[in-house]
Amino acid sequence: MRTVILGMAAAIVMNGAALAQGQALKPAIVYDLGGKFDKSFNEGVYNGAEQFKKDTGVDYRDFEIQNDAQREQALRRFARDGFSPIVAVGFSQASAVEKVAKEFPNAKFTLIDMVVDAPNVQSIVFKEHEGSFLVGLLAAKASKTGKVGFVGGMDIPLIRKFACGYVQGVKYANPSAEVLQNMTGTTGAAWNDPVKGGELAKAQIDRGADVIYHAAGGTGVGVLRATADAGKLGIGVDSNQNMLHPGKVLTSMTKRVDVATIDSFKAAKDGTWKPGVTVLGLKENGVGWALDDNNKALITPDLKAAADKAAAEIVSGSLKVHDYMADQKCP
Repeated sequence: MRTVILGMAAAIVMNGAALAQGQALKPAIVYDLGGKFDKSFNEGVYNGAEQFKKDTGVDYRDFEIQNDAQREQALRRFARDGFSPIVAVGFSQASAVEKVAKEFPNAKFTLIDMVVDAPNVQSIVFKEHEGSFLVGLLAAKASKTGKVGFVGGMDIPLIRKFACGYVQGVKYANPSAEVLQNMTGTTGAAWNDPVKGGELAKAQIDRGADVIYHAAGGTGVGVLRATADAGKLGIGVDSNQNMLHPGKVLTSMTKRVDVATIDSFKAAKDGTWKPGVTVLGLKENGVGWALDDNNKALITPDLKAAADKAAAEIVSGSLKVHDYMADQKCP
């Protein structure tokens, strides 16, 4: 009888611990401006959260900010309500994460695209210049005019990093190629202005560009629409955007924020979540380029072979892609 009672007591303790662990796992997301259905950066995070929910049955909460002031408010509200880990999407969340993380030391925060040094903050950054190099190479080889374009969102060093990697890839494939560049704006509104994105793309097309890469969040939807309407080629970013205009999107520079989100939630669930900085590049499958049924007719064996060769050389270290953010310069 004593053995049975002890066994029951142990089972109760174990079940109680499991229940406590289950209650402790309350994932949440605070999206950046542009919203979770931007077909790009934010939506990649959303897709990752949805996949985690499907795989584990663990639900999550999320919030789409409408202005900069809501970043801190949303993070604080989630932390106060016991949510953890809280994924903060975008470099602009850094100051809010730093402040709120100090107020709630027992909550876990995962910051995507910027680094905050705190004992309860996990920072995930990407080597966007490596993925952008590959799509730049593909753009140059696919171009018939020798002119390609780039449309960025908010004019910040991170987006200059995309542009610089792209230019290096273009010049690697065709040293005489010309790269036209425009940024959409200098505020957060630059991420969600597809009309302006379309206008910038049309202006580049008028100047001879026949392949245009965007790193502009929701604004990029307008870029891809304008290139498709003009019979030119667009290049998507962050999420695989090839399906937005099948046969008119050459490829997409994929940035695996979906995997970063899944990994953060899963680590918290497994008890292996750790603070610190994680850097994801080609070697870690954190960035890359998309090939699927929507663009396979556009990617010739020559294009694929060239991109695969360059990718292998970048991974091995024999090909170095300059990171604009290292010195604020693009060679």
